[in-house]
Amino acid sequence: MVGRCLLCLAVPFLLAAQTPQQVLVVTNKQSPESRQIADYYARARSIPQANRCTIDVSPDESIARPDYEAQIEAPIAAFLKARRLTEQILYIVLTKGVPLKMWPTTGANTLDSDGSSVDSELTLLYRRMRGEKLALPGAIANPFFRQRDAPFRHPLFPMYLVTRLDAYTVAEVKGMVDKSLAAHNTGQFVIDLRADESTPGNQWLRDAALLLPKDRVVMDSTAKILSDIKNVIAYASWGSNDSDRKHRFLHNQWLPGAIATEFVSTDGRTFHQPPDSWEIGTWGDKKAWFEGAPQTLAADYIHEGASGASGQALEPFLTGCPRPDFILPAYYSGRNLAESFYMGIPALSWMNVVVGDPLMRLQ
Repeated sequence: MVGRCLLCLAVPFLLAAQTPQQVLVVTNKQSPESRQIADYYARARSIPQANRCTIDVSPDESIARPDYEAQIEAPIAAFLKARRLTEQILYIVLTKGVPLKMWPTTGANTLDSDGSSVDSELTLLYRRMRGEKLALPGAIANPFFRQRDAPFRHPLFPMYLVTRLDAYTVAEVKGMVDKSLAAHNTGQFVIDLRADESTPGNQWLRDAALLLPKDRVVMDSTAKILSDIKNVIAYASWGSNDSDRKHRFLHNQWLPGAIATEFVSTDGRTFHQPPDSWEIGTWGDKKAWFEGAPQTLAADYIHEGASGASGQALEPFLTGCPRPDFILPAYYSGRNLAESFYMGIPALSWMNVVVGDPLMRLQ
């Protein structure tokens, strides 16, 4: 009881920073979809016009690092400086049509890779604007990782929390925004382990279950794949890295505010929609690949009705995947989507993507 009471007292303090004035919305001039989504979100969340930044870049999902620096990072930095928003802004929202990833030029599929998601690289803009020289290649430790008890603020945590409003269609993104405004602290936390007992990922999933109310957790550690679950508010699993999973869709009933996370190397590789006939497969069967991989897609959870998700644009390794034992308890306790996910992401300038409205929280 004492722990629960302390949690209740802490929540208002943790939520004090969550205002539309601390959100920067980034629109790509070259993408009609980006403009539609930015306008819709800004109206829905009452984002000030002064917090609307427009960039001019090809809407391709991939971008070379020099082009990222010149066409994404530099204009956003100039905008923040010109409007004296560097400290005020805590959350940066990218929109569909803003490039997603930078392919590695060295160290592909290693911990020395210089590849990154655009989103993860942009988290470091705060530090770069303060004059820090950050080395490539490789990942940079996330200062907010595992910070269960601290509110996110500057300059204590020298970074921006970057999320993306993206899905297969503009209509799906608008639906995601609408559901973020209707999120309530109800429903089930679905946690699906792999049948093997020894993996660190399984322990993180078990720890997540222990840190949540027992009567709201649905957990399975057998070869069964949890699907067709009603009233899901959060979901965590191995995705297609569970060899017992054969289908891309789970057919869960996702409540407004529901989030999903999984240990999958490439589930954030694209937001292009696969054919309805596409199913997940194996790396050995290239006929089962879509956009370069056979693995599950974070966008499929949004397509089914989730309001937010994490993904990996490129290989992060298990140690670089979001940790559900931090994300789910934080989200349950009243943290917003951005803070919950970034509390569970170990590294920046790496491969992670967070999809959803950063201000969404369970009320």
